Amino acid sequence: MAIRIRLMRRGRRNRPFYRVVAAEASAPRDGKFLEILGYYDPLKEPYEFKVDPEKVKKWLARGAEPTETVRALLKRSGLLNN
Repeated sequence: MAIRIRLMRRGRRNRPFYRVVAAEASAPRDGKFLEILGYYDPLKEPYEFKVDPEKVKKWLARGAEPTETVRALLKRSGLLNN
């Protein structure tokens, strides 16, 4: 069972808002998830990205892989070193 830390799209048409979630890799993008870790709002200037660092570290320690987008956001926020 592979766990991914990824974005789950919310919001209405042309107004995206994303939740950062831990989910099984086989689950649909907006489907079942294990835990909500935070959110990402790309429409605010500058963008707003808030996550619970303890939850993110817990899932990374369990072997969860972030998607490319989440990895970039975590690097910018200083939660991911590599």
